Amino acid sequence: MCINNQVHLKWMRRAIDLAKLGEGFTSPNPLVGAVITDKDGELISEGFHLKAGMPHAEAMAFNNLRENPQGGSLYVNLEPCCHEGKTPPCVDKIIASGIKKVFISIKDPDLRVAGKGISRLKDAGIEIALGLCERESLEINKAFIHRNLTGNSYGVLKWAMSIDGRIGLKNGLSKWISNESSRELVHSLRSKFDAVVVGGNTVRKDNPLLTSRGEKNPEPMRVVFTRTLDLPANSKLWDCSKARTLIVYNSLSANENYLKRIPSCVEVEKLTTSNPRDLSTLLAKKGCNKILWECGPKLATLALADGCIQETMTFISPKIIGGVNSMNPFSDFNFNDMSEVINLKKSEIRFLKNDLYLRNLV
Repeated sequence: MCINNQVHLKWMRRAIDLAKLGEGFTSPNPLVGAVITDKDGELISEGFHLKAGMPHAEAMAFNNLRENPQGGSLYVNLEPCCHEGKTPPCVDKIIASGIKKVFISIKDPDLRVAGKGISRLKDAGIEIALGLCERESLEINKAFIHRNLTGNSYGVLKWAMSIDGRIGLKNGLSKWISNESSRELVHSLRSKFDAVVVGGNTVRKDNPLLTSRGEKNPEPMRVVFTRTLDLPANSKLWDCSKARTLIVYNSLSANENYLKRIPSCVEVEKLTTSNPRDLSTLLAKKGCNKILWECGPKLATLALADGCIQETMTFISPKIIGGVNSMNPFSDFNFNDMSEVINLKKSEIRFLKNDLYLRNLV
């Protein structure tokens, strides 16, 4: 339902802004903000979900109440929960509060809720207005929605390249193609993700740290997806004081003797395939709503072809590398006609000094 009242829009947009404050910390839960107004429409409380295991947004708003909400309204960007988890059902608090009307942007795709929260509120005599700021709420929770509907993590593929489309010299060197402003943005962007994925070749060639450089605490989980387990003993990723690290390997192709090189603080999981989708499913089960793929050409191609990538982030530097054997962002997709190529959509374009940053939907 489309509601045009500017007052209602103001409070729902405030709830959405509050929800965004939890970005990068709430997984496997969604981003949720809540605003409570009194019977005259005046703000009396607000709250947001800070991280998993802590009170939900509605509960935080009730905890912060300055006066009685009897006869008032609640604005929340996602359907209130009705199941018992780490925290009590939010619908119980709403019903007990005496609130008269609840404005909800979108239904919760989690099958434990999925309309049941709305039904509970209606059964209690509370008026429901659904659909206010729907587009904005779908956008901020697209990763949570994707994981619940598909069973896979929402994937974003990131790479930096020269203006002639190269990600490294023919000898493998790639530091630094992008400028300092681009690299600072990458560190900031990492803080919005639950995990950062690389392949074994990236670990061997670049020895990356893969952190947000302190912009997120705890840091995103670092994930190494390897066919062979032939990983260097001195990798920066084995320093678990910096961030949590997970190795996922194919047990049918890997030499498990290489596990002796890996410190005990590093988590290890095995699959029976090297299929990126299986990795995405595994990470979704571990509660990762959104993952950043910072991998080399082979894994990037497989992940994109396998439907694991929903967005791309490209940093283009005004440098010319040239060379037939220089490194490309992707290996061969085996396209035979231009009708088969991948067309990206909805570009966000930004200049970072001399670099160009593009963000696209797949």
